[in-house]
Amino acid sequence: MEQTIKKSGQKLAKRLSRFSRKAGAEGKEHIRENVVDRFSHIRKIRLLILEWSLLMIAIIMLTITQSVLYRDSYAVDTFTNGGTYSEATLGRVNSLNPLFASTNSEKVLSRLMFSTLSAVDYSGHVGLGLAASIKNDDSGKIWTVKLRDNLKWSDGEPITNEDVLYTVGVIQSPAVISSYTTNLSGVTVEVQDDELVFTLPAPYADFSSALEFPILPSHILKDVAPSMLLEDTFSTKPVTSGAFSYNASQSIGNTGEKAVYLSPNEDYYNGKPMLDSFIIHAYPTTDDIIEAINSGAVTATAELLPADREKVTSSSVYERQTALSSGVFAFFNTTSPIFSNKALRKAMQQGIDMRSLRAPLSGESPLDYPLLPSQVDIKEFPSLPEYDPDAAKEAIKKANLPAESVVRIATMNTGDFPALAENLKFQLENLGLKTEVEVMPPSQDFIISVIRPRNYDILLYEIELGADPDLFAYYHSSQVTENGLNLSNYNNAMASDSVLAARSTIDPARRTAKYETFLKTWVDDAPALGIYQVNMTYFVNKNVRSFSEDSRLVVPTDRFANVTYWATEKAIKNRTP
Repeated sequence: MEQTIKKSGQKLAKRLSRFSRKAGAEGKEHIRENVVDRFSHIRKIRLLILEWSLLMIAIIMLTITQSVLYRDSYAVDTFTNGGTYSEATLGRVNSLNPLFASTNSEKVLSRLMFSTLSAVDYSGHVGLGLAASIKNDDSGKIWTVKLRDNLKWSDGEPITNEDVLYTVGVIQSPAVISSYTTNLSGVTVEVQDDELVFTLPAPYADFSSALEFPILPSHILKDVAPSMLLEDTFSTKPVTSGAFSYNASQSIGNTGEKAVYLSPNEDYYNGKPMLDSFIIHAYPTTDDIIEAINSGAVTATAELLPADREKVTSSSVYERQTALSSGVFAFFNTTSPIFSNKALRKAMQQGIDMRSLRAPLSGESPLDYPLLPSQVDIKEFPSLPEYDPDAAKEAIKKANLPAESVVRIATMNTGDFPALAENLKFQLENLGLKTEVEVMPPSQDFIISVIRPRNYDILLYEIELGADPDLFAYYHSSQVTENGLNLSNYNNAMASDSVLAARSTIDPARRTAKYETFLKTWVDDAPALGIYQVNMTYFVNKNVRSFSEDSRLVVPTDRFANVTYWATEKAIKNRTP
């Protein structure tokens, strides 16, 4: 049996072997006939092969393109949470207490770290800040403010009416020198039914803008004497209420350079910012800032002038120009031995060549009056005297000034001011007046030693004209004080009555009429010369999101009105169907 099976297996193996050899021979013959022998025909159909190859490539490319386009239809490259934004600012950081902010660096930090009762929004109008509502009575003298619910300081403590009462008291203290003092002069505030009631000494139609002062934490500072606030540890490690809270600071070298590191405030009333951190890098000079923006050490800066654009060589940075509601003026001290003489002030109107004074500026608009045309509906502004240096020289000779008389020009070492001061000195000396220039760093020292005692004959200075026109602080006789902002020491009954009446009514026609009267008096008395409206030049990295180019800014720090939406990080996100 076994032998039978063995023989059957051998026969099957032989048949399979024969079949395999036969199949192999036939396969070789088939390949030779249908492949190898046909190679010679390729030349005849090469164009057809090329066409089919190109068609297949096109189909593949179209498929890939369709895939990419389809992906873009449901995905978008957008800004997301995270990242660090850094700004280069000019001037020392001597104090982080917002009431004493005087340098640009300190003002930026104040806006980022501290909230106010009212706040200018992206449209340039005064809106609500910490206040849930701001209302006035029919007289315009009683203003009622209700705080938002659940407001908190960065240390978790609630922001209360007591904080507002405390802050108003500090601002009004004679021991404190603050830019907010004037707007709260003579104002009383008390709490009634959990609301703050401000009582004004006179009607003020735009008092809501005066409520844009930073609030201090009474639970930390109530036992500190106002005269000691500047020296208190709060000035170096503050508790905050703004979009960002203080994290740390670092002094760099011995030139005043400093970096202040901020963290997002989780309890900010407008919501937590998208950024993980914000760094303010304070530099002593604009040259340092230019180097920082070119090297990418900072994201942006608002401290450079249009004339600096050629020095900004980084291809990743672009420039924005945004007009501000601010103006630069030459204020004549009407109580000084020289410019108490109206004839000499009028001689300045005729003898100073404004075209020459403004020529070195780039981008700024000329400003002849203390009001912006966009603020009031005045059809025709009063005419200014034409440039006539000969008439000016004659008026100066008639004034018969003592031979030792010297015109003292004071200004700050920032922006165009030093160059303007030298240009003005040159022109005054050509008119026959001995002149000297004092240029000081922008700091609290300048306020204490120059502005407060009115230690100048001419002050070159920038003032904020506001969202709504209000000239009371700058030209009313009641502001001829050490803490007032009447920088010309100007005392004219008609001018004072006009600006007081203008601020007391919301009737546009009546307000315009009062401003027309004031402008005629202002031109005739010549307490100051308008030079230019200020622009903010913002150099910023192209790959970040900051303030909108449609934003209207009253002051430079208004760019932070929407800082919670600033971003530096991007991510691909799917669109929601």
